[in-house]
Amino acid sequence: MNKIKYFETEINYIKDRNRREDIKYLIDLLPDYFFKIPASSTGKYHPKFASTEHGLLKHTKVAVRIAYDLFQINDMFSDSEKDLIIMALIMHDGLKKGYEEEKYTRFDHPLLSSKLIMEHAKDLKMNIDDVRKMCMMIESHMGRWNTDKYTKVVLPVPSDKLGRFVHMCDYLASRNYLNVKFDKLEIV
Repeated sequence: MNKIKYFETEINYIKDRNRREDIKYLIDLLPDYFFKIPASSTGKYHPKFASTEHGLLKHTKVAVRIAYDLFQINDMFSDSEKDLIIMALIMHDGLKKGYEEEKYTRFDHPLLSSKLIMEHAKDLKMNIDDVRKMCMMIESHMGRWNTDKYTKVVLPVPSDKLGRFVHMCDYLASRNYLNVKFDKLEIV
């Protein structure tokens, strides 16, 4: 499976050439199931386009597109921060059902995605501080919905504008009222 082809549009939003190479490396680490499964096993928390085959991929692409569109009207982020935000959004649900596909969503999936990235930090061109920033955005992307009463897992909440922005884009991409049109797997 050529995983990178699924994210060609989103990769091109990243300005820094080295970071484009880094995100390609990270995308290749994603499990195959990520590219096939719906965003939600119940369909309760995502719009119709995300409740079908390839739904998690579509949800991720919409979250990135929301960020990219908001960048056009807001100058609160540097180009470097924009690149990290896009990278974090591409990877935020990368291990939603674990390393190997499990039956249910793993509440700790943000921590698993972050751990996977940190395990490969030495293979990236980014400096470790930027890797940590990206991982923190991923770990806190659930926002105030950060506690699971069954597993007792508590995720971090966003602590800076980068994390809050990633959470906001993910949240907006999950709204049931969205009706994003796709041509195959690309946003129209």
